[in-house]
Amino acid sequence: MDKKNALRAGALAAGTTLMMLLMSSPALALTRDDGDDPGTGLSVVETLGLYVLAPIALFVVIAGLIMVLDRSHPDHRVTSPNTKAKAAKQKAGAKA
Repeated sequence: MDKKNALRAGALAAGTTLMMLLMSSPALALTRDDGDDPGTGLSVVETLGLYVLAPIALFVVIAGLIMVLDRSHPDHRVTSPNTKAKAAKQKAGAKA
């Protein structure tokens, strides 16, 4: 019974893949459609700047703003045991 289900699943996957390939063939056409007006292509530098450098720069700016504008009190921050912040807090408590 398991071989039947595996064969059925394989046939379904193959059929689905074949239909997807047949339906997507117009996307690979070399002729232009009516009303198609493509712009000029991007250079390699423009492509890298737009899709690599711009997102990284945006991430750095957002992370920097979050770090700079963080106004949470150091006592409310979650720290792991045996860290310097925890040790400094314990020393301050021992002196008081």
